[in-house]
Amino acid sequence: MVTPGRIRPRRLRRSEALRDLVADTWVRPQQLVMPHFVLPAARGVEPIASMPGLARLGIEDLVRTVVADRELGIRAVLLFGSPAEGAKDPEGACAHDPEGTVPRAVRALRDALGSDIVTITDVCLCGYTDHGHCGVITDGEVDNDRSLLPLANMALAHAEAGADLVAPSDMMDGRVAAIRDALDHAGHTGVGILSYAVKYASAYYGPFREAADSAPQHGDRRGYQMDPRNAAEAIREARLDEREGADMLMVKPALAYLDVIQRVRAATTLPLAAYNVSGEYSAVKAAAAQGWLDEAAIVRENLQAMVRAGADVVITYHARDALRGRWL
Repeated sequence: MVTPGRIRPRRLRRSEALRDLVADTWVRPQQLVMPHFVLPAARGVEPIASMPGLARLGIEDLVRTVVADRELGIRAVLLFGSPAEGAKDPEGACAHDPEGTVPRAVRALRDALGSDIVTITDVCLCGYTDHGHCGVITDGEVDNDRSLLPLANMALAHAEAGADLVAPSDMMDGRVAAIRDALDHAGHTGVGILSYAVKYASAYYGPFREAADSAPQHGDRRGYQMDPRNAAEAIREARLDEREGADMLMVKPALAYLDVIQRVRAATTLPLAAYNVSGEYSAVKAAAAQGWLDEAAIVRENLQAMVRAGADVVITYHARDALRGRWL
């Protein structure tokens, strides 16, 4: 019989130094990716009402912000671009304009920071089509196969501008293979693909759609994004994208899908990202503004949960605040 008091897990919790000594989960600045919404202009700052503390930025303002964030320790960004006024059309042709917002932003960041910043670009047509869907519409439906070429062309425009990673988020079947083939054929064999492999049709995206002006004008995205009830399907999606040539995988959203992150982590050896999405960010900000919770403590706990579940990389709008405030 064990003597009462012989085994006490609390012994290793008695001080911060002890807790740090035996902690098995750490969130490091090098793991964080800061998303940015970029305007089709040299200068501009447009606050995003539903995402307090964030703004759409002109390209020069973006560069200044990223340089300042680099001093905090943020070494990776994810870029979402807005097209010029009136440029949207049914097929999202402006998405692969080499002088479009994202290619110009990538070149500007490369000129300012060289290889000291990892530049990731979102590849999706939703912000560039006049109907707001992530692919080309045929007879009222998103046409999977017709959407592959414009997506590949968009990725190619980003690669030619100097992107390190292109990140297809559209959830069209076969788009990773189409993008890999296009990049390789054009000589961009060193540009990686971070696939939104497991992207759910989630209600947590609401603030993002305001920020990116990408809400669908009719219907919804449940015909191509994943059903939130499904977990086994996530493994199938991840394995398909890995076979098609993805270099990294992503689960999106993060907090409501920690179990999925854990399952995908067990199914692949590729680096795995978790996207701490806009609704998750805005919910924390709103509650903190009311004094209902401790923002620093909640953000720290949330990010630790994502890494503990198996994420190697966390894409989060909290990155700047977390590092500036030394919350981690």
